[in-house]
Amino acid sequence: MKSPMKSATISCPKLPRFTAVDLSAIRQAFAGAPACTLQQAWRAELEPDFAPGKVWLGWRDETLLILAELTDADIHTSATEPNQRLWELGDAFEVFLRPASQEAYSEIQVAPNNQRLQLRYASAAAVAQARQSNSVADALVHDLSFQSRTWVQSESRCWLALVEIPAAAVCDQPGPLPGSHWHFSFGRYDYTRGRSEPVISSSSALSQADFHRLAEWGTLHFI
Repeated sequence: MKSPMKSATISCPKLPRFTAVDLSAIRQAFAGAPACTLQQAWRAELEPDFAPGKVWLGWRDETLLILAELTDADIHTSATEPNQRLWELGDAFEVFLRPASQEAYSEIQVAPNNQRLQLRYASAAAVAQARQSNSVADALVHDLSFQSRTWVQSESRCWLALVEIPAAAVCDQPGPLPGSHWHFSFGRYDYTRGRSEPVISSSSALSQADFHRLAEWGTLHFI
């Protein structure tokens, strides 16, 4: 049986500059950055098809920088354009962010082919309404305000995503990142063709398989 997991409290450091198209330079920039792993804390044991994922964090230029490396035996998505329901179309990496000073929070998704989705929920009640109506139309951010890049390494059975999220994309009242803190969670949908349901995992110690359990997210301190 796996050991109990706690949601992470991470000190997020300022990173050196790097070229966003150079994966080797990106890995070097994140080499000393803190990281968290994706797990299934709501389960007594991991699912047999569970595949590991690791996420590194840093910041620069008032922008949160995230590097995710996801082991994946069957990397695929049928997403073809921005702001589709990526979590239903194949593999997806998800980022949840809520500055501690506000109720609204952001959900950002990236697929292996770098199709992207951005949502902003005014409150937990807005999430409940979206679930009841089975529509995220009210939460869609049509002008995507973050950047991402992905690398699919089929021979290594993994894919990577670099996600760059400006504070202005998340904060109602953006201010200097150093000294601020946000609540965060990372999630993943890992689809395998031939399997009826995806394997989901999270960086947070969720007591249920629900990425929107805000009280169980981790805490990010910008230093």
